[in-house]
Amino acid sequence: MLDRLPLLIGLRYVRAKRRNHFISFISLTSMLGLMLGVAVLILVLSVMNGFDHELRTRILGMVPHAKIESRAGLVEWEALAEELMQRERVIGAAPFVEQQGMFSSAGRNEGAMVNGIHPEWEDRVSIIGRHMQQGSLDDLAPGEWNVVLGSLLARHLGVGVGDRVTLLVPEASITPAGVFPRLKRFTVSGIFSVGADLDANLAYANIEDMQTLARLGDAVGGLRLELDDLFAAASETRAIVNQLGTGYRGTDWTFSHGNLFQAIQMEKRMIALLLTVIIAVAAFNIVSTLVMVVTDKHADIAILRTIGATPRSIMGIFMVQGMAIGVIGIAVGVGLGVLLALTISDLIGWVESALGIQFLDAGVYFISDLPSRLHWSDVRDIIAAAFGLTFLSTIYPAWRAARVQPAEVLRYE
Repeated sequence: MLDRLPLLIGLRYVRAKRRNHFISFISLTSMLGLMLGVAVLILVLSVMNGFDHELRTRILGMVPHAKIESRAGLVEWEALAEELMQRERVIGAAPFVEQQGMFSSAGRNEGAMVNGIHPEWEDRVSIIGRHMQQGSLDDLAPGEWNVVLGSLLARHLGVGVGDRVTLLVPEASITPAGVFPRLKRFTVSGIFSVGADLDANLAYANIEDMQTLARLGDAVGGLRLELDDLFAAASETRAIVNQLGTGYRGTDWTFSHGNLFQAIQMEKRMIALLLTVIIAVAAFNIVSTLVMVVTDKHADIAILRTIGATPRSIMGIFMVQGMAIGVIGIAVGVGLGVLLALTISDLIGWVESALGIQFLDAGVYFISDLPSRLHWSDVRDIIAAAFGLTFLSTIYPAWRAARVQPAEVLRYE
C-alpha cells in the first residue's frame, strides 16, 4: 500500500477542489501554458517544414540542381549528357539556352529569363510539364516561335494562349539603318503555374529557336543536371568540372536559392528555441503551484510521515501531482497542435476565400499558399522536451516537501 501511496495521493491532489482558489488558478494557468506552447510549437515547425518541402519540390523542381556550361558552347552535348549520366549521383540531364530579355505586349513590359529547352528532355530535370495550366511543352516545336509563360508573367502582360508577345534581348543588331536592339515575335502556346516567384519571371521556348536568336549555331548554352541528393550539388558540380577540365564551368542551386534555404533553416531553429522558452515558462509555473501546495499541505505531510511515509514517498506525491498537470497540458497540446498542423492549409484557404484577401503573395514569399508538413520526429522531440522541463520543475517543491519535520508542524496543530 505504501508503494502506491505517492501515485494515489498525488492524483487525488490533482482532482481535489482546493480551498485556495489562487493555487487552482496557477495550476490551470500552467496547464494552459503547456498546452498552448506545445500546440503552437508543433504548428509552427510543421509550417516551417512545409516551406522547406516547397523549396525542395516546387522551386528546386524548376531550378536545376546543377548547370554545366562551356565558354565556347556545347556542340556534342548529347555525348556529354550520356557521359554525365554514368555518374552515380546524376539522374537526369537536359540541354538549355538561357536568354535574359524583356517581353512586351500592348504597351506592357516585363523582364524575364527565357529558357530554350528540348521538350523531350526537359522532364528529366524539371517539373514544368506537371504544372501546365494551359497548353503543353510539346507545342514548342522548332521554327514555330512559340513560348510558354509563367501565370503571373502572362497576367502582368495581359496575354493568354494564342496571343503574340515581343521579346527584346539586350544585344544590338547592326543594320544599314543603324544599330537596333534585337526583337523577336513569339506566340503564347502555354501557361504554367508552380505557385512560386518563378511564375513571374520565367518563360520557355524551343531550344532551336533560342539557338537561332542567340546566334549559337548548333551549340547549346550547357546542360542542366538533376541529382539524387540536392545537398550534394556543390561537391558534385566541382567534381564534374574537375573531370571535364578547362573550358567548363559549373554552378548549382545554392548560388540562386541557397540563401533562402539557409534562412528557412535558421528561422526554424530560432523559432523552435523561442517557443521552447514559452513551454519552459509554463512548466516552471508548476514550481510555484507545487510550492504553494506544499505550504498548504504541511499538516497532511506531517501526518503521513507519522504513519510511516518516507521522505522519498513524500517527494513522489508532489512529483506525481506536478507531472499529472504536465501530462494533461502536453497531451491536449499535442492533440491540438497535430490537428492544426494537418488542417492549417485548408483553414487559411477558407479564411482567404471568406475575406477575399491573400495572405501570401507569390512574388514576395515564393509561394502562394501556406504549406504545412507534420513530422512525427518533431512531435516526439517536443513531447520529450516538455516532459523533461515538467519533470525538472517538480524536483525542488517535492524536495522541500520531503524536508518537512512532523514534530515542528504538529506542535502548533
